[in-house]
Amino acid sequence: MNKNKTTRKPGSGMEKESAKVLDSRALNRATLARQMLLKREKLPVLDVVEKLIGLQAQSQNAPYFALWSRMEDFQQDQLSELIRDRKVVRMALMRATLHLVSSPDALQLRPWLQSVMERSLKGGYGRQLKDVDLGQLAVNGRKLVEDKPMTFSELGGHLLEHWPDLPSKAATAAIRNLVPLVQIPPRGIWGEGGQAAHTTLETWLHQSLCPKPDAETLIRRYLAAFGPATVKDIQIWSGLTGLNQTMEKLRPELITFRDVHGAELFDLPDAPRPDGSTPAEPRFLGDFDNILLSHADRSRILDDKYRSSVFTINGIIRSTILIDGYVAGTWKLIQERKKTVLSIEPFITLSQKETGALLMEGARLLHFAAPEDHSQEVIIQPSCE
Repeated sequence: MNKNKTTRKPGSGMEKESAKVLDSRALNRATLARQMLLKREKLPVLDVVEKLIGLQAQSQNAPYFALWSRMEDFQQDQLSELIRDRKVVRMALMRATLHLVSSPDALQLRPWLQSVMERSLKGGYGRQLKDVDLGQLAVNGRKLVEDKPMTFSELGGHLLEHWPDLPSKAATAAIRNLVPLVQIPPRGIWGEGGQAAHTTLETWLHQSLCPKPDAETLIRRYLAAFGPATVKDIQIWSGLTGLNQTMEKLRPELITFRDVHGAELFDLPDAPRPDGSTPAEPRFLGDFDNILLSHADRSRILDDKYRSSVFTINGIIRSTILIDGYVAGTWKLIQERKKTVLSIEPFITLSQKETGALLMEGARLLHFAAPEDHSQEVIIQPSCE
């Protein structure tokens, strides 16, 4: 019998492929295919944001680079317009970190992840908030930002009137984590800056949060974007715990594999799983890219020996290059007088073919990101090897 085929037994649902092991390259190519990093796709921007179940947005331009690396002919205004039109929003979601998601997804994800927000708040400010009536604090904070969008500095100042002994950062963190806040434009708009002003998601969208988020559908969507994956992977991506019961409910409609360490991987039966030998062209990923933050075991995309060069001690996730599908260096844009330089620092020795392809892709990146009146240059630094 061909073990690559899924089989059905009467009354048992889709049986798992427990005998089949997926190595790093198989997981790499499956994830790249779902992340649109094997081949750029031509889809509406909103469809891509939803297909990826959101984009990491801890830095202003991260979602723009994420879309550029995955889409054909993406232009910054396409996303900026969606933000202004309230079709996508920027707010704290998975892992209690900033993401950019479609508005319908925000209404589902935010209540689903409430326990994540509360655990994050307790971990960061539990001691300072232990004697505070958090319910009343949230009510007051909600009213303030719904009456007028506020920066955290402004919000903290108003909260001090009623809680003079509460540190401002703890007070605003409580509102951020207990109330579904969204950052409003111009925050998140390419080329524009300023402090982030917040209001509630419900006020911004004139809609209510989903009263009963569909966890099973959201997990299926995670698998479609990041699978095959373990339960721990899903928990790392979302920040949630205790998902084993939900996965057991889903098991009959899923197929399963094992990774090289024996961990059980869940997947959608019809999701793409290209052969590990499938070619993968060089790609530039922006800082905090989703693909680096959505699995417990990152070896499918990042060799652990390079982790400290990508994940900094102060919480920054550097912009990276992919060579043959794996993280193989970092990059940054350097703005000089009337000139933008793309500086690439590879971790490995590049072949002539890889160098040529990387230079071509780098030129495209500069065309996308550099000011129009700037000259442009790509520089590949000596490798770390």
